Amino acid sequence: MARILLIRHAENAFTEAGRLAGWKPGVYLNKVGKKQASQLAEQLSGAHIKEVYSSPLARALQTAKPIAETRKLRVRRCAGLGEVRYGDWEGKSVQSLRQRKLWRVIKHRPSAVTFPNGESIRDVQVRAVAAIEELVARHSNDCIAVVSHGDVIKMIITFYLGIALDLYQRINISTASISELEFFCDEVHVLRVNQTLAFPPGT
Repeated sequence: MARILLIRHAENAFTEAGRLAGWKPGVYLNKVGKKQASQLAEQLSGAHIKEVYSSPLARALQTAKPIAETRKLRVRRCAGLGEVRYGDWEGKSVQSLRQRKLWRVIKHRPSAVTFPNGESIRDVQVRAVAAIEELVARHSNDCIAVVSHGDVIKMIITFYLGIALDLYQRINISTASISELEFFCDEVHVLRVNQTLAFPPGT
């Protein structure tokens, strides 16, 4: 039986400001995010995690590091778990993007969307699920931690719930949250979605 702990990276300046970071370099955890990452490692201290995998982006790697360090593991990078390539939309605020015609399509029929000079939402789901399937095959009897990004985790969960991709935005995935999948023989169970800690004000 394989267990996959899907963890969204912790807070950073882009999530705090409501902007799309995408694959922009140099997006690091802020003060709150570093605290969240530390608390995540504590929260997962009792889990028998055998390996820690992460998106290759800095904010995900920073979130994964404390989880790996408590077990004397190294963080393994997995490009298939990387953020959506938003193309021309990277760095822009969600508020400003809501004024674009494409925004309505993203909200109502995202499976038809390709970001300008970026990825299609359908292609993101395909490569993310392929990455999870590869990890499950590699760790068929292990519990592993997988640190990724909000939209990517939504698409993974949507796939394993058997829900149409067009409905993936109905799932909420907060920063520093944990979702969990269990794979046993030919069955997949979604055990939890978007479990978060209550972080005190000012942390």
